[in-house]
Amino acid sequence: MKAIWNNTIIAKSDETVVVENNHYFPPDSVDMKLLKKNGDEYECPWKGTAYYYDITVDGETKAGAAFSYPEPSEKAKKIAGYFAFWKEVAVIE
Repeated sequence: MKAIWNNTIIAKSDETVVVENNHYFPPDSVDMKLLKKNGDEYECPWKGTAYYYDITVDGETKAGAAFSYPEPSEKAKKIAGYFAFWKEVAVIE
């Protein structure tokens, strides 16, 4: 799977985990120099706290387009530290 925004591959992996129709990419498959934690959070009733990241490519920024659960609940432990992306980011095979 690949996560692509602004014609740039943000993440690429054959080891994604699918939860609620989102592909979660392992942290080592994500180009972290393109992401910046933006301070936004969301509390999922069953996964825990998600932290949001802005993606910047070629001077363009997509706010809050990536998210991660660094310390998810026990039920979601398989996505700990993995990254998923919003619809503006194409996730394709």
